[in-house]
Amino acid sequence: MSFKALSEKIDFELVKELSKLTPEQTAMKAARDQELHDIIEGKDDRILLVIGPCSAHDEEAVMEYVRRLAKLQEQVKDKVFMVPRIYTNKPRTTGDGYKGLLHKQDPTGKSNLIQGIAAVRSLHNRVITETGLTTADEMLYPENLDFVDDLVSYHAIGARSVEDQQHRFVASGIDHPAGMKNPTSGNLKVLFNSVYAAQQVQKFIHNGVEVQSSSNPLAHVVLRGGTNEYGDNIPNYHYEDLVKVVKAYGEGDYKNPFIMIDTNHDNSGKKHMEQIRIVKETMFNRSWNDDIKKLARGFMIESFLEGGRQEDDGTVFGQSITDPCLGWEDTEELVKYIAENA
Repeated sequence: MSFKALSEKIDFELVKELSKLTPEQTAMKAARDQELHDIIEGKDDRILLVIGPCSAHDEEAVMEYVRRLAKLQEQVKDKVFMVPRIYTNKPRTTGDGYKGLLHKQDPTGKSNLIQGIAAVRSLHNRVITETGLTTADEMLYPENLDFVDDLVSYHAIGARSVEDQQHRFVASGIDHPAGMKNPTSGNLKVLFNSVYAAQQVQKFIHNGVEVQSSSNPLAHVVLRGGTNEYGDNIPNYHYEDLVKVVKAYGEGDYKNPFIMIDTNHDNSGKKHMEQIRIVKETMFNRSWNDDIKKLARGFMIESFLEGGRQEDDGTVFGQSITDPCLGWEDTEELVKYIAENA
């Protein structure tokens, strides 16, 4: 049992010189980040959408999608705040399959993580500098946070990661919102334990150094559904589910209660068109119950240029190679619906 070094030790400071933001761009990002923080803290009542492709496998297709999203953002800016999903790391249950842009810059090519670091930074930088939007990514590998912490504005902690202590502790040191997904079991106690841990000051070893985190008061609940012991989907976005989450927030010592609903994954059974119905049901539940309206103020939506999905070697420009996504026309209509009913 051993590890074979495939590269020299990576210089974090040198990496951060790649695709570095200018002072003007940094200030622009900071202003937009403050808007995002205000939404999580309840100072801004706009609906937050973390929206975009399941995985960012094609840089040019992602950029075309985000350019369209930026124009749509301008149309709904009074009611909706959108953060594009630039998910460059993908969890694989068995370790097989496409693991994201970090691993493969060409989905059908060979893995090269050193080039992947540069590709990841370049894509996040392009979204910020070319569209004025700021980005979300999944923190699949906590030790890699330092590669992107100056570029990413929203960090998702996945269902397979949320029970891991290192993920919880690293999330406690992030200066931006950390969306903690419920585990695949759907267990709410585990979910709230993760939020609590991320909202505390923690001491641990990070990248070979003893550190103390600041705590992250912007860590919050993401409901993505679960599966039971028979493999059946158990959604958790319905009215009764939201009432339970509101109650759990109220019974605990949590800062900035906020509920994000993941409209795909086990909530939709990966039936991408169901995302539309899930959003509409949630918007109705918000109108019915003021407590739900105060807390359920965000959606994760998987969306790309073309609806559905294709295989890794597919040639459809702007179509997912991982989970199926809404197409652009359906996305545009849904975002406008949210704005009109917020």
